[in-house]
Amino acid sequence: MVPLESMDPVYVNFTVPQQSVAALSVGNEVQVSAESLAVRPVGRVTAINSEVDPTTRNVQIQATFANPRGALRPGMFVDVEVNLGTSDPVIALPASAISYAPYGNSVFVVTELKGPGGKAYRGVQQRFVKLGAGRGDQVAVISGVQPGEEIVTSGVFKLRNGAAVFVNNKVRPSNNPSPKPEDS
Repeated sequence: MVPLESMDPVYVNFTVPQQSVAALSVGNEVQVSAESLAVRPVGRVTAINSEVDPTTRNVQIQATFANPRGALRPGMFVDVEVNLGTSDPVIALPASAISYAPYGNSVFVVTELKGPGGKAYRGVQQRFVKLGAGRGDQVAVISGVQPGEEIVTSGVFKLRNGAAVFVNNKVRPSNNPSPKPEDS
């Protein structure tokens, strides 16, 4: 007895959280990536399980990929990316800009402040933010900051509300939605 496996097309099974299933439909585009793949193959969702896993609250999805060169192999581990079509406006900031704390996450906004003597200076104002999903080095900020505001992206753990700052944009933190470690 030997197992028979289809090499072209190949099926990729993955799960999606139950709250995201409503935005997913048969025919949605799916991309996979793996260290051994030179290109990111594109496939389509071909099946959505009607049952939610009671343990994980995820739904099983199957996508089908053309695989003429055999780059995808049965049993291979891949990362799956599916566009759920959500288009809520967010501001993406580097993760290093967020000050994570048990009482609430915040960022520091650079603004013109007035000192005790009434003299103006460039300083920071701490602002609490509501965070969304993260991707790579970026974190979505749903509320708390406005487009165009200048946000501190490095050294936020050293700041306090009202601190004077000097802006130096020569060194910038990584802000890549698909980062690749340098030593990989």
